[in-house]
Amino acid sequence: MNPGEKLNAIPPSGKNPMSKTSRRKIFVLDTSVILHDHDAITNFEENDVAIPITVLEELDHLKQGNTTKSYEAREFIRFIDSMSYKFTLRDWIDIPGEGKGRFKVVMPNGGPSVDAIKIFEDNKPDHKILNAAISLQDKEADARVILVSKDINLRLKAKALNLPAEDYETGKIKDLNYHGKSTVTNISSELINKIFEKGTVNYQDLFEEKPVENHYFILKNGTQSTLAYFNSDQDSIDRIEKASAYGVKPRNAEQTFALHAIFNPEVKLVTIQGVAGTGKTLLALAGALEQRREFRQILIARPVIPLGNKDIGFLPGNIKDKLNPYMEPLWDNLRFVKNQFKPSEKRYKAIEEMVDQEKIMITPLAYIRGRSLDKVIFIIDEAQNLTPHEIKTIITRAGEDTKLIFTGDIHQIDTPYLDAQSNGLSYIIDKLKGNHLYAHVTLEKGERSELANLATELL
Repeated sequence: MNPGEKLNAIPPSGKNPMSKTSRRKIFVLDTSVILHDHDAITNFEENDVAIPITVLEELDHLKQGNTTKSYEAREFIRFIDSMSYKFTLRDWIDIPGEGKGRFKVVMPNGGPSVDAIKIFEDNKPDHKILNAAISLQDKEADARVILVSKDINLRLKAKALNLPAEDYETGKIKDLNYHGKSTVTNISSELINKIFEKGTVNYQDLFEEKPVENHYFILKNGTQSTLAYFNSDQDSIDRIEKASAYGVKPRNAEQTFALHAIFNPEVKLVTIQGVAGTGKTLLALAGALEQRREFRQILIARPVIPLGNKDIGFLPGNIKDKLNPYMEPLWDNLRFVKNQFKPSEKRYKAIEEMVDQEKIMITPLAYIRGRSLDKVIFIIDEAQNLTPHEIKTIITRAGEDTKLIFTGDIHQIDTPYLDAQSNGLSYIIDKLKGNHLYAHVTLEKGERSELANLATELL
């Protein structure tokens, strides 16, 4: 059940309080939910919400630092403190807002009927959270207690112990089908020729309804075809010509659309989605280099996903040494662009000079909070591994004349508490489509190599 959907309130007198559709609900949130959304307890309509005391302890360990997790922990702690100013947290406290339920902190009083610590032979926090939820289930016999967690394995353990469990659904994107482009067939030869000759036609010559702003089109009539996009300033469908970027030439229509969005000065935020090998990062980097004179700096970043669940602190060296293993794919793309030219050529030397002078700079995302990014072009790779809040943090750093490019594959998530519907890249595609400052393109055709394409298709 989606916590954001309208749920049944406590039934009026005369109805069976134990019926499946009308039973009172208590949602028990684990730490992963709070770290995903510090406002989570306000998103369960009129139902009651509880957190195990173990969650408070885990948040206490996470509250210090500059990471998004630390921010979410601090914000939740402050909210609970303000809400409980004259109550104990063992009491049911009204959650602020009209039509909201109540909140409390729970613990395994007297031992639960089913002891997760004994069953799983481990006294770790997850099992303490399970015990607290089971104890609440034992005590609140008239209610349906449901564990809410972003941790798939914790949900499976709960269900194995006969405790209902759900993912946190609020904010999940339901429609993942916006690709930023459409193929329109059976266009009249007259219109095709008009677009070729004049470069533009009124959108009403092609469509009854106004298209999404900055949406791209492949217009076809038999063997004739042209590429175009909806220019909302002129209410026109404008022809797009293929353009190369710092020696990188688009190999298909989608790559042409992506470069057009990167070059379009009216578009301040671009998302490029696609599987590995479709050229997302390469196009973004080449497009940025082509516009190097229009921006003060080119910044490139990607989320640091620790190897083997270890923090980067265990790696030797300074911060640059620690980050290099994670940033190597970005350097690979930069080397590919540079190696299209001979070492004696001006463009080859220009890249080396930009790196030396930090005009091109690879930066950790953790250092973005608090900065104001003016007149830069900022490429964020692997954006599907960011939360919606992290995405918002980055976008709100954008100053005057700054352009942001997010690239990633929403089906290739490397963080344990995100999926295709809840990650930051899906979030901005869904929330910003149709805005005149935004353009999106999904790349579908692999262009890395024939062998890579074969693996994608058959393995």
